[in-house]
Amino acid sequence: MAAYFRTFLNSPVGPKTTHFWGPVANWGFVAAGLVDMKNPPEKISGNMTGAMCVCSALLMRFAWMVQPRNYLLLACHASNETVQLYQLSRWAKGQGYLPSEKKEETRSQ
Repeated sequence: MAAYFRTFLNSPVGPKTTHFWGPVANWGFVAAGLVDMKNPPEKISGNMTGAMCVCSALLMRFAWMVQPRNYLLLACHASNETVQLYQLSRWAKGQGYLPSEKKEETRSQ
């Protein structure tokens, strides 16, 4: 167990590097997006949410291409992309760009 921990501690993506602490800090974006799901869609910024989607998509590619591969950063930005795309869909429905589920239920009845 101690040898495994020592190997992780001294690895190129271990806690002594920014390859570890950068993704750990970025999980804050995911947490903030999850908390914002309780807020009404009117409070969502479409521009900022769109920018977060583009940024996370680009950083997912970076995490995959960088050597050594940074799976923690990839997981962080994949999670953030999922949360931000959901927020963007809520914003689009709130602005009337996408049909809301309530209108679809009314039309089918």
